[in-house]
Amino acid sequence: MRAESIKSSKFLSKVLRHRPDLIGIQLDPNGWVNVEELIHACRKHGVPLDRETLEQIVRTNDKQRFAFSEDRQKIRANQGHSVAIDLNLDPVKPPDLLFHGTALRFLPSIRKKGLLKGNRHHVHLSPDPVTARRVGKRHGTPVVLQILSREMHRDGYTFFQSANGVWLTEFVPVRYLRENPR
Repeated sequence: MRAESIKSSKFLSKVLRHRPDLIGIQLDPNGWVNVEELIHACRKHGVPLDRETLEQIVRTNDKQRFAFSEDRQKIRANQGHSVAIDLNLDPVKPPDLLFHGTALRFLPSIRKKGLLKGNRHHVHLSPDPVTARRVGKRHGTPVVLQILSREMHRDGYTFFQSANGVWLTEFVPVRYLRENPR
């Protein structure tokens, strides 16, 4: 992805996940916004976006953060919102283990409180330790935590899976965490 596309992708992530008001758009209850409205609002606020660039960002984003509606007239972020939306995800039985990448400096708090969603709608979990380590690396010295997701599910915790394969849950109590730094 070119530098300009990376910059646009980061801007889209901010707008579609956290700050639609920044460019004067409103997400529908499920997080969708009309593509042409988004492009117009971005241009109006100094972000040179066109349909071709938007298509390329959605297609090449390594984390598959965005999705088009079936008719390709709307776009939304797949997960990670801090604004109130309902992604209409159905509960899914998770695999036996999931993983969470974090930074070493957050471990003392996690050991006491578990994994909290913070200002997001869910805690984000990865299907494998390699992905989790990559996520943790963004925040400092990476640590991978193993989540006993089968046990959590059996004990009544609900899991969802976003369109880009990220596993989501409300909270991970300490008793379901195992430190797995490799």
